[in-house]
Amino acid sequence: MKKFLVIQTAFIGDVILATSIVEKLIQFYPESQIDFLLRKGNEGLLENHPFINEVLIWDKKNKKYDNLKQITKQVARSRYDVVINLQRFASSGLITTLSGAKQKIGFKKNPLSFSFTKKVEHQIGNGKHEIERNQLLIAELTDSRPSKPKLYPSNKNYEDVEQYKRQEYVCMAPTSVWFTKQLPKEKWIQLIHTIKDKQMIYLLGGKADLEQCEEIK
Repeated sequence: MKKFLVIQTAFIGDVILATSIVEKLIQFYPESQIDFLLRKGNEGLLENHPFINEVLIWDKKNKKYDNLKQITKQVARSRYDVVINLQRFASSGLITTLSGAKQKIGFKKNPLSFSFTKKVEHQIGNGKHEIERNQLLIAELTDSRPSKPKLYPSNKNYEDVEQYKRQEYVCMAPTSVWFTKQLPKEKWIQLIHTIKDKQMIYLLGGKADLEQCEEIK
């Protein structure tokens, strides 16, 4: 049985896109063990995932480098056959490098990619979607066609949102970790005023986004 580790310790959207890798691997290796390493706070996304054996959590906010050391040791002890690193930062490169995996796969832009057994280009602006770029990492293990990202909400998740679906609605996610990706709140308010009489509007985000959403509301 092959043991895979997928590494994506960035933010919510990145983790969701990375699930396409899990979907593809399970198609080709249905008896495999697939683990997923992410940042603390995103683990709820994969809570009910039927194809993920274990979610490894790296706490980046508290004692970041002590926790990096611990998670690196944990990965090495697990003796993965294949580590697939979707990130392009040195910290994830270190985890990959010291994993002891037979195959260490990642992007060339990672500062430690010289230690990977396979590395591929990550080119933005060539018309490809991020899941297509990610798929390049496992094309030789599977094929060139990416699977769609997929989450697996629980029955309770569906029940909890049922009350919000009783009329037409629009969802907006007005915040971002990156300031350069944030539309000014005045623009969100202007947009909301153009449609608020027609549909219910729900603002989406995490706990850290609550204050900004309240200002827009």
